[in-house]
Amino acid sequence: MHQPARWGLGAAGAGVAVIAGLEVAALDEMNPIRRTISEHGLGPDGWIFALGVGLLAAGSLAIAVSLARKRLAGVFGTLALLGWSAGLFVTAWFEKHDWSVGPSLSGSIHRVGSLVAFLSLPLAVLVIARPWRRERSRATLVAFGLGVCSVLWVAGIGTAALVGASNGLAWWRVMPLGLVERGLAITEVAALLALGVWAAARRLTTSSPQATVARTDG
Repeated sequence: MHQPARWGLGAAGAGVAVIAGLEVAALDEMNPIRRTISEHGLGPDGWIFALGVGLLAAGSLAIAVSLARKRLAGVFGTLALLGWSAGLFVTAWFEKHDWSVGPSLSGSIHRVGSLVAFLSLPLAVLVIARPWRRERSRATLVAFGLGVCSVLWVAGIGTAALVGASNGLAWWRVMPLGLVERGLAITEVAALLALGVWAAARRLTTSSPQATVARTDG
């Protein structure tokens, strides 16, 4: 198993576990259908949420390194995965708007980071795990399918925003924002983990002396 991929899966899995723990602990206090995941970042325990997202970002970065070293991601796929990781780091570092106080610069930066992350991951998955490439496996097919589902989630959010704008409604009131965001997040993280499994299963594409001699003799 390739070491960066193993570290990446471990860190990403730990980050998911931290965020899932926050979700379970806050069931009595926060409505997951309307409230976004980033609500966990507000308040004195916000560092736990930041830790979880930071671990997910670090794990994503390690998976990107593994795929790049094995020449499985390509330039565009690698850049898109780096965009996802960078967006997550920004989301972890800057708190979202606390609407009980009002909008803030931190909240605006947090929103941009979230947007970059959620848009970058589907692009990365569709490029890297495309089923018509030569190197493919069950993990890449799963990742590609989840990537398509992620695009559909994003398209649904965009459609809701257009419908809300045409009717003079705020886009976050047109749909159950918390539920939709969680669906998108679960789909994208699952696609990332599928890429990580593929990266871990693939051997590093280096030419051994024996293979080189064999090709020369042939």
